[in-house]
Amino acid sequence: MRIMNTLILGLASALMVSGSALAAGGDTELKTVDFSYEGPFGTFDRAAAQRGFQVFREVCSSCHSAKYLAFRTLEGIGYSEEMAKAIAAEYQITDGPDEFGDMFQRPGKLSDYVPAPFPNENAARASNGGAYPPDLSVIVKAREGGGTYIYSLLTGYEEAPAGEELRPGQYWNAYMAGHKIAMPQPIFDDQVEYADGTPATVDQMAHDVTVFLAWLAEPSMEHRKSMGLSFMLFMAVFVVLLYLTNKRVWRPVKNGHSPLVDKD
Repeated sequence: MRIMNTLILGLASALMVSGSALAAGGDTELKTVDFSYEGPFGTFDRAAAQRGFQVFREVCSSCHSAKYLAFRTLEGIGYSEEMAKAIAAEYQITDGPDEFGDMFQRPGKLSDYVPAPFPNENAARASNGGAYPPDLSVIVKAREGGGTYIYSLLTGYEEAPAGEELRPGQYWNAYMAGHKIAMPQPIFDDQVEYADGTPATVDQMAHDVTVFLAWLAEPSMEHRKSMGLSFMLFMAVFVVLLYLTNKRVWRPVKNGHSPLVDKD
């Protein structure tokens, strides 16, 4: 019975895990936002992830890299192989050396990774006032609060309160630790035109790109959850059978008989 209670408590604890988040290094509570991928049964919204990829391509990728994003993995958010090939071909990839020892440019292939906007960290800092834009491949995992923090940060730009002084290149963000951030507000209403007709508001774009970045950080999340649930169900059935077997085997002992002694 103790084993059964332990399993039930463990299962209940797993099911109660939620995507709630606290302020990440700051003193402001993060915004409340529901993401379909949160919770033990959560899945990625493919349409939102594709819109988020569009925001990444048209807005974020001008400063931020995603070095672990291979074009072939785009099928994971609902693109067909042909669509993924077409997207890859829109990029120019540095390859080589050729037969003369020179590097050259060619259209991207499925096996390629999305190229970074800058050739190295020094170039990135020089183009961003000394600040280094972080790689976004696992940013959702790397920040306390996860996707909720990313969404809050993207929608948290405000005018600095009276008495607060910002140096050149600094901006006020309610959700940044210390509230001063080197990244200017990246998204604005109607900054992109969604192919599916969804209104491109700041909140919508922040939501969509967060979904995409959550998928990018853990593309196997749905499989992991499915395997975990299957394991928990298996263990629940196994423990029930174990309990019933144990009860049946030791029933004679409770009745004053030993299961090891022949009745004859």
